[in-house]
Amino acid sequence: MYSHLTANLRKEERTLLYYIAAYLAVGLVTLYLGDPELRQVYQLSLAGGKQLPFWWFVILLSVGTMVGFWLISVYWRLAGFCCDPYLLPITAGLTALGLIFLFRLRPQYAERQFAWLLIGLLVLVILTTMFRKPDWLADYKYIYAAVGVLLLVLPIFFGQEQYGARSWLNLGILQIQPSEFVKILLVLFLAGFLAENRRILSAGQQQIFGISIPGVREYGPLVVMWGISLLILVFQKDLGTALIYFCTFLAMVYVATARMFYVGIGLALFFLGGTAAYHIFDHVRSRVEIWLNPWPFLEGKGYQIIQSLFALGSGGIAGSGLGQGLPELIPAVHTDFIFSAIVEELGLLGGCAVLLLYMCFIYRGLLIALAARHDFAALTAVGLTALMGLQTFIIIAGVIKLLPMTGVTLPFISYGGSSLVANFVLLGLLLNISHEVNRNHAA
Repeated sequence: MYSHLTANLRKEERTLLYYIAAYLAVGLVTLYLGDPELRQVYQLSLAGGKQLPFWWFVILLSVGTMVGFWLISVYWRLAGFCCDPYLLPITAGLTALGLIFLFRLRPQYAERQFAWLLIGLLVLVILTTMFRKPDWLADYKYIYAAVGVLLLVLPIFFGQEQYGARSWLNLGILQIQPSEFVKILLVLFLAGFLAENRRILSAGQQQIFGISIPGVREYGPLVVMWGISLLILVFQKDLGTALIYFCTFLAMVYVATARMFYVGIGLALFFLGGTAAYHIFDHVRSRVEIWLNPWPFLEGKGYQIIQSLFALGSGGIAGSGLGQGLPELIPAVHTDFIFSAIVEELGLLGGCAVLLLYMCFIYRGLLIALAARHDFAALTAVGLTALMGLQTFIIIAGVIKLLPMTGVTLPFISYGGSSLVANFVLLGLLLNISHEVNRNHAA
């Protein structure tokens, strides 16, 4: 029965991947045939014949991407890995969309992203081969905390500042953003700690004003890890990641304890911290002012969000057409504002389709969390799903001026190697939990 379940899941998965492959091929061929300027840009970048001819690059990008996803599905079938059949196709769809628009903006972006994609797929295979039993990860929660703090401290002393945030490490041949991986370490630490102390945190050991709260011994390590992470990120000026950490922390604590008291305290601390940051840090105050009214800053820091709003408005319902917009007018459009480029050329319908894919990912993640038998696995699934959902919401809300711009990436779509590989780590851990759930149900 277990083998039959695996075969059915992988067959359904590969069927969906065929549709994604067709979508990617059509998108890239459309750009290749319909945008001669794109070919000229690529030809001008050829360095001594070391790069592939343009049409060969189109074939490699489209076929190579989908063959990579398809081979993983085949490998899982042979290895008896019975994970959720929808998460990989959803991820492939988001990744394909990202490659299409990076290719449209500048072929070199797609070329580099494709290289990182191959690394991400390799990491996914390793995770789903060597770490299939997620519960043993719970024993190393304090190691996750220590490594996470170390990774956050390193950029303060050795990091490089990009886009106003000092959160990058230059390793010579590549640059990495440690905070992308610390997100996952934070989730693993919180899941392990909350699973171990869930009853005490829920019931409390002492009364203050009639409210049961746990002792310092129970909640102390939790608050210390969380507080250190936030302080370091604030000093790095990486406000988007700090906000994601904070919201993920609240979501996991609430799921573990089912107590609104912790959420209320967290929101109060957020309000106080946000108010203090507004008055203390110039970059925080500047972002809030631009969010409230960017027009006085048209020639400076407000130019980016204003161009984003113009792009969103010009897209209309159906968009201007793939390759027919002007997203290159938006600074950093390939990272922070790629959603604006998508909506400009694919319209409101295309933007809603992207949101639907993320909602499907979150829905499947929550189903996995609900079906998990053990606290650590369930809390890890909740935390990883919350990470995906919060990051998506925060960046899209910033692009449409619902929130101040924070500078985080759109998962699987935006340009960035660290973000892409970290998201594949997230996917691998979630799929491992799904594998355990399906295997237990089949037993």
